[in-house]
Amino acid sequence: MNRPYFFYGTLRHLPLLEAVLGHEVVATSAWLADHALYWVKDRSFPILIEEPGTRTEGILVTACSESDVARMDFFEGGFGFSGRVMEVMRHDGAVVALVFHPEACAHHCERGGVWMFEQWQQQFGAEFVAMAKDYLAQFGLKPPRAVAARFEQILARGASRVRAGQAAATTLRHHAASGDVTVAALREPYARFFAMEEIDVSFRRFDGSMSPQVTRAGFIACDAVTVLPYDPLRDRVLVVDQFRAGPYLRGDPQPWQIEAIAGRIDPGEGPEAAARREAVEEAGLALTDLLPVASYYPTPGCSAEYLYSFVALTDLPDAVAGVFGVEGEAEDIRGHLISFDRLMALVGSGEISNAPTILTAFWLAQNRERLRGG
Repeated sequence: MNRPYFFYGTLRHLPLLEAVLGHEVVATSAWLADHALYWVKDRSFPILIEEPGTRTEGILVTACSESDVARMDFFEGGFGFSGRVMEVMRHDGAVVALVFHPEACAHHCERGGVWMFEQWQQQFGAEFVAMAKDYLAQFGLKPPRAVAARFEQILARGASRVRAGQAAATTLRHHAASGDVTVAALREPYARFFAMEEIDVSFRRFDGSMSPQVTRAGFIACDAVTVLPYDPLRDRVLVVDQFRAGPYLRGDPQPWQIEAIAGRIDPGEGPEAAARREAVEEAGLALTDLLPVASYYPTPGCSAEYLYSFVALTDLPDAVAGVFGVEGEAEDIRGHLISFDRLMALVGSGEISNAPTILTAFWLAQNRERLRGG
């Protein structure tokens, strides 16, 4: 029997449901009685809880094909959601429908506050739609649990796609139009915290023709921030010192790096909020004024990573240096207070050898007199 489906929570957002199913959807308003939605604590989605006297708003979709059901099962099944036959209400009476129900999470997830659909739409809606396109790209290729295990990474990538859509100027470079890039195949040979993607692609040549099909690979990382705290009165900065896998894997005998504070932008978070959060986690600093340095691709030939770099004007007394980091993320980060002159000397000697910190140091050198009131 082809029963209708009732969607609540994130899938009540019609653009997301359409991204999951791969086509436009016709839906009507409905609700589930005696159930309420709460945020899963510190996550980007809600949990359905049985609660007498309440109701959960949603949408009812009556025409679902076998392909629709398979795609929904793939999207929801990886998280332990399964369809349960339940009675839902609409204005002309009750309807028996299938409702995806979170069996395991209902007992083990820690509940946050009351979930508000409009708040979620504003904070996460566009990111979830972008995420769903990447998520469903693995439909038929990988098991649902394997894809769901990377949900936070895929969602962070969706957020990166949303920000990437706000393209910068094209006054000199080629202005891309529809059809200038065609992808014949996409493969994901590696996917854990980061991912590697390989594409068979053709692109518009400068003579107007399309290039031959070529294979290109890229490291898929999410957008990130760097922030260098600067005290204009004491004329000094705070830098952090930590082990980095990249230099070690290159064969560098000194893989500890002197850097600006840095970290990934979480889903639902903007670059400035991420910079402030990372400053607390990595240096115990509560920042206010953030000055944008640049936003850029550090290695566009092989990586999708995009950085937002800032300088933060802040008070840096002697006591702020110490060892910080998020214990659950195996971070061990030492802060150093150094003068501006020492910063530039470390750049000049090569002891500071990572691009965001070098770029930020040169920006500070260019703007230092102004920031000090000179």
